Amino acid sequence: MSAGYVYHPIYLEHDTGQHVEAAARLNAIASHLEQTGLKSQLTLIEPRPASVEEIALVHQKGYIKEIEEKAAKGGGWLDPDTVVSPRSYEAALYAAGGVIRAVEAVMGGEVASAFALVRPPGHHATSGQAMGFCLFNNIAVAAEYALEKYKLERVLIIDFDVHHGNGTQQAFYDNPHVMYISTHEYPFYPGTGSLEETGSGKGRGTTLNIPLPAGCGDSEYLAVFEQIIVPAAQRFKPQLVLVSTGYDGHWADPLAMMQVSVSGFARMAGIIKGLADELCGGRLALTLEGGYNLDALAASVKAIFDVLLGESAIDDPLGGPPRRFESPNIERLMTAVKEVQGLG
Repeated sequence: MSAGYVYHPIYLEHDTGQHVEAAARLNAIASHLEQTGLKSQLTLIEPRPASVEEIALVHQKGYIKEIEEKAAKGGGWLDPDTVVSPRSYEAALYAAGGVIRAVEAVMGGEVASAFALVRPPGHHATSGQAMGFCLFNNIAVAAEYALEKYKLERVLIIDFDVHHGNGTQQAFYDNPHVMYISTHEYPFYPGTGSLEETGSGKGRGTTLNIPLPAGCGDSEYLAVFEQIIVPAAQRFKPQLVLVSTGYDGHWADPLAMMQVSVSGFARMAGIIKGLADELCGGRLALTLEGGYNLDALAASVKAIFDVLLGESAIDDPLGGPPRRFESPNIERLMTAVKEVQGLG
């Protein structure tokens, strides 16, 4: 069982200073993969920069030019959360291109699955606006590329970052060929992702939001995956599964209030891998979004690779949460989501 990873030093050149989304995130992941010996079991997939035409499958050309010019002038802040440095434009092209390469590697049979370790992240970026640390929407660009390049009819995107991927939702809200499923803390940044947001026009029913209250941990997430995400994916019958993986739902993460463990992320990944194996010949490509506690991030990414490689024993060096919050009852929420989505 082969698994690939996308990585390039250019991702470290997106210089955010003392920002929480910093190069230290990728350095922590790379160091942990090396120290645990896992890196030698993975296939390196060299990324390439996405072309302007590929980025324009999702983003306005004027916005792309704006990011290029901002970087060329030395960078600066685009909003209170999102910064550009001199090499950020190049890094962002390589980030989107890296997820494209993950798709190409999976679709071309180079590897069974691929994980793009890229930055800047992408799922908050809309067609004409940078936000939430994101410049270009990497996974949306890759999904559009897959539809066009491989003439696919159905691509599934699962997003388990703790923040709602508003940019990804926007990109496919009226598109029946892409199903977007998001689990996220709600109400929380960026304020979107209510269960009533289900798509529009021909895309009605292909957006599925599971807005979770603070305090949810492994048991709540796994219930959502098993009772909602699995049947929804089986009904959609994707030909390719893409995943926005965020680890800011970990109990140790400073930016959110969830209680997921490393083992919990691994079990979620196992369910997703099972869906890909069942529904689309195992074609599965993942990309990195959030996750800001370096130890939790590195251990979680390693655990995901273990799952992709077929390992049953998962190392969770941080263990379970110290129960900062009482676990909420989400039965009524799940019932409501099922009703809205017609899942019975």
